[in-house]
Amino acid sequence: MAERPRPRVFLDTNVIFSGLNSDSGPPAKLLRLHASGRIGIVISRQVLAELVRTLRRKLPAALPALRTFLLNAPPAVVPDPPDGAVAALQRSVNPMDAPIIAAALSSGAEFLVSGDLRFLREVRGLNPQTRPVSPLELLNELGLDA
Repeated sequence: MAERPRPRVFLDTNVIFSGLNSDSGPPAKLLRLHASGRIGIVISRQVLAELVRTLRRKLPAALPALRTFLLNAPPAVVPDPPDGAVAALQRSVNPMDAPIIAAALSSGAEFLVSGDLRFLREVRGLNPQTRPVSPLELLNELGLDA
């Protein structure tokens, strides 16, 4: 039986932040699954910059864990989307969310994972090919229980 290909998973900033903040829960499990090679995490440059800013402001003690994660199991970092892709989305979604959504949709990831339910509803309204899910929904979808 052939092994299932490793899914590409675009993570929103809040998922990585939560995974670094706590060793338990679905976000932490997603980081461990990536480190073990079972999923492939994808982020944009903007997500990485936002993550560093947020950790410095809210949880500076987690910066060493982020450094370890980036050195030992670096995610794929995709370029920020072109301005035109962002502008097209700004008419349909919260303008602040448009760059992240555009990056996720153009990244080739199968899933866009966020812990922000409003954000997920917004993305689901676009009916994208990249499936918007919560961390727990992704684990369930992949049969990797939390």
